[in-house]
Amino acid sequence: MSGVLWVQVCLKENAQSLLSLVPKNGGPRGPKMCSKLGFSTGSLAFSSTVANPARSSEEKVYEVVLKQAALVREQRRPKEKEKALDLTQPIETDGTTSWDLLNEAYERCGEVCAEYAKTFYLGTLLMTPERRKAVWAIYVWCRRTDELVDGPNALHITPKALDRWEKRLTDLFEGRPFDMYDAALSHTVSRYPVDIQPFRDMIEGMRLDLRKSRYKNFDELYLYCYYVAGTVGLMSVPVMGIAQESKASTESVYNAALALGIANQLTNILRDVGEDARRGRVYLPQDELARAGLSDEDIFRGKVTEKWRSFMKGQIKRARMFFDEAEKGVSELNSASRWPVWASLLLYRQILDAIEANDYDNFTKRAYVLKAKKFLSLPVAYGRAIVGPSRSA
Repeated sequence: MSGVLWVQVCLKENAQSLLSLVPKNGGPRGPKMCSKLGFSTGSLAFSSTVANPARSSEEKVYEVVLKQAALVREQRRPKEKEKALDLTQPIETDGTTSWDLLNEAYERCGEVCAEYAKTFYLGTLLMTPERRKAVWAIYVWCRRTDELVDGPNALHITPKALDRWEKRLTDLFEGRPFDMYDAALSHTVSRYPVDIQPFRDMIEGMRLDLRKSRYKNFDELYLYCYYVAGTVGLMSVPVMGIAQESKASTESVYNAALALGIANQLTNILRDVGEDARRGRVYLPQDELARAGLSDEDIFRGKVTEKWRSFMKGQIKRARMFFDEAEKGVSELNSASRWPVWASLLLYRQILDAIEANDYDNFTKRAYVLKAKKFLSLPVAYGRAIVGPSRSA
C-alpha cells in the first residue's frame, strides 16, 4: 500500500489553489483522486485479472503493477542494502550543485503538504527523515498535476499543455528539473525504485477529463480511478517501504494500494455528485444507473428518491469493499509508514458514513467528517499501526 493514497486522500482537502506551483498555461473539472473488485447494482464479484481476461482495464493496470512490484522486489533482496536518501549528495539543478538548495526544495514541499494536507503531514513526521521528504516531493507533484485541471488556470488547459507537463516530467526523471519542486522529486526518484509510468498515467487521467464526462460502465470508471488515484499508490510504495518481516507478496501489497486508491476515488465521486452535476459531469456508471431506473436527468434534477437511495446503497457497498481489500495491505508496510496510512483510510472511509447520515442527499449536502471524529480516529489508527505484518504468506 502506498503512502499515496494516503497522499491522495488530501489532494482535494483544501479548495485553495497553489497558484505559485502551477504552470501559467493551465478545462474542466479535475479528477477525483484501483484491487480487483468488480461490482454491479445487482451483484458483487471478486475478479482476478488472470481469471477474467475480459476485464481489459484490470489487465492494463495489472501490467503496471507487475512492473512496479518487480522494481521493489529487487530493492528488498536481503543481499542489497536499501539506499538512503542522502541529502549530502546533491543533484544538478539548472547548473547549480548545492545540497542547501536541494534541502530547501524538500522543506518547501513539506510546507505545501503541511498547509494543504494537515492530517497527513502530521503522520509523515513519524516517518524517517528520508521517507518523509520523499513523500512530500511526491505529494507536491501530484497536487500540481491535479491543479492543472482543477485550479485557476483550468479553463485554459489544453492537451498540448499536458504534453508539455509530461515532457517536463520526463526531464526531471532524467535529472533535468525545471524548478525546486521538480528538483526534490528528481532526487527522490533517483534514490528509490520509482518508475515513471504511474506519473505518466496520472497525466493521462487529466487528459480524460478534458474529453470525457461520462463512463459507460464500471470497467471504464475503474481505469479512470487508477489513472487519478491508484497511480499514487504505485508511486509511493517504494518510499513508504514494505516491512522486512512481511511474508506478503509484493504484488499483493501493490494491489492493496490500488484498492485504497479506488476506494478513495469512489468516495470522492459519491460525495461530489451534486457538485459535479452542476459542472455537467456524471462520474457514475451509466449502465448501473439505467438498471436502477435512473438517468442523468434524475441527477441534474437533484431529488433524493427511493430509487436513488437504493442505487447509492449499492455504490457505497462497493466502495467499502475496496476499503476492506485495502486494509489487508496496510499492516505489511514499514512500521514507520503505517500510522499515516491507517489514519487516512479510516478518516476517508467515514465520509461514506456521512453520506448515509445525510439520507443519501449528495446533491445539496456535502458529506464530511467532524473534527471530533477525526481526532478520535487518530488513536484508533495508531493502535492498528503498531500491529505488524501477518506471519503467513
